[in-house]
Amino acid sequence: MPSPNPLRLALCLLLGLAAGAQADPLSYARYDQVRTSDLHLDLKADFANKTLSGYAELSLNWLDKSARSLVLDTRDLSIARVQVLGANGKWAPASYMLDKLEADKGRALRIAVAAQPQKVRIYYHTAPAAAALQWMTPQQTMSGKRPFMFSQSETINARSWAPLQDTPAVRFTYSARIDAPAGLRVVMSAENDQNATGVGGWKFRMAQPIPAYLLAIAIGELELRKLGPRSAVYAEPARIEAAAWELADTEKMIAAAESLYGPYRWERYDMIVLPPSFPIGGMENPRLTFLTPTMIAGDRSLVDLIAHELAHSWSGNLVTNASWKHWWLNEGFTTYVTTRIVESLYGVDVAEIGLQLEQEELFASLPEIPPARQALISRDPDERPAATYTDEGLAYPKGAWFLRTLEQRAGRAVFDPFLRGWFDQHAFQSATTEQFLAYLRKNLLDGHPELMSEAELDEWLHGAGVPASAKRAVSPRLAAVDAQRNAWLKGELATKDIDAKAWIAPEWMHFLNDISGKATAAQLAELDQQFALGKSGNNEIAYRFYLASVKAGYNVREPLDSFLMSVGRQKFVVPLYTALLKKPDDKVWAKALYAKARERYHPVTQGSVDKQFAKK
Repeated sequence: MPSPNPLRLALCLLLGLAAGAQADPLSYARYDQVRTSDLHLDLKADFANKTLSGYAELSLNWLDKSARSLVLDTRDLSIARVQVLGANGKWAPASYMLDKLEADKGRALRIAVAAQPQKVRIYYHTAPAAAALQWMTPQQTMSGKRPFMFSQSETINARSWAPLQDTPAVRFTYSARIDAPAGLRVVMSAENDQNATGVGGWKFRMAQPIPAYLLAIAIGELELRKLGPRSAVYAEPARIEAAAWELADTEKMIAAAESLYGPYRWERYDMIVLPPSFPIGGMENPRLTFLTPTMIAGDRSLVDLIAHELAHSWSGNLVTNASWKHWWLNEGFTTYVTTRIVESLYGVDVAEIGLQLEQEELFASLPEIPPARQALISRDPDERPAATYTDEGLAYPKGAWFLRTLEQRAGRAVFDPFLRGWFDQHAFQSATTEQFLAYLRKNLLDGHPELMSEAELDEWLHGAGVPASAKRAVSPRLAAVDAQRNAWLKGELATKDIDAKAWIAPEWMHFLNDISGKATAAQLAELDQQFALGKSGNNEIAYRFYLASVKAGYNVREPLDSFLMSVGRQKFVVPLYTALLKKPDDKVWAKALYAKARERYHPVTQGSVDKQFAKK
């Protein structure tokens, strides 16, 4: 660090704190004063030390002509020096300071400037345990030959691998040059040159402005398969053929989404199937969606996950929640659009099955969510998600149900142009719930006030649960499943007589959800023997079977050991450990298993499971 100028640092601190509360309480950035317009990263990946090191260069747009400080978000970054680009075209040292650490936000990096430079450079390196990055040893990969690293920046973990304005309110273009060990390929959420060799560094450019949480990188032994004229998939060599087969309908999905909501504006839609430790189902990083390998079922039965991540190309990536308080604008809209894409490709009956399952799982989750966290949007302008925001999982189905209610009442001839207009008029912008409400009233409710009263609108947004006026989806196919399930639970239908030959994955998921906590160990043993559910290649089915088995006391330790040692998706891992810990006979076994498996999980997953083990 250059010798600090005490007066300048004091002024920097004063200016950084004087203007009051931020619109985004999870960011230190004063983006009302200055905004990043472009980011350039020049980094070296060091697998031995598990670090990225180099510099970040930010191009700045100064909004407040009196501002004399730049405040950036960081977490566990080691800052070596800071430079500003002078009017003479030369780089000069700048004074800076790091605030004290806050557990949920990290540390503010405050840079004092005499003028308002167009660019600033921060030289730094990441921590080995950076929250966004997982560094994997060769033994943790499929080939066992080379290491692997990938990022997960959402929601506020981009600051753990780059100093920036880590808020969805700020969008920027970016470029990068990444040095990586020979034999490894680097890909990013940007334009990926399929013919690149990495000589002179791997180079990237993202021409469309994105928020920081969509900044993404992966490095590993990767192969590429083209899926269509504007889509391809990357994966480890041993997984690439299965991935390419599973994702064969990608181009059809893009076309279906475009027919509903307008042109795809990101040029290419490529995907990467990551190692099993990837903590979520998918991450909608633009131009390169990150995917869990748990969606590879061998029968394309879980491709609704792809439809969901693709839908984010409109809702979330194109129009982004301005802060995480408005999360439902990303996920509720995307969940609605996903159902429309699935219906367009696979028919109404398949879409209805998924929709009913989605709504049932919403109601099943409510007892575990405090009423104050069941609203789509909180009335408190300053609360933080870590403590009091709406439950993030509930935002998906409840937000989608709200939009579906409007669609059902208005009719698609009216609602579809309305929703497309939202995307068109707010493209490459960050938006708030208030902005959506203004658009909703002007473009739909003012002309059709009978569609929804202000009181009902308020209930959807701010009320607990789901309004009584909501119309539940009813799938005839699931009704047939229910009839068999009820008879089987009562002992009126033998396990061998369950007619499941034509069931698709969501029908099995529905069946297993509804027997969980009801079926006996003996019934689950019969079910396993008849349908080999404990060996299912469909991870959604296997997970639900294991969960029901643990609750019933049916011994599935052998396949469950393999599952938890090889799958790191939080959606599966956390509930399974939680269920095991509730059983005295399973608790010791679960503790021993987690001691072996923990290093295989992403830091985000580790933190979630650690919390379960810490509970008394």
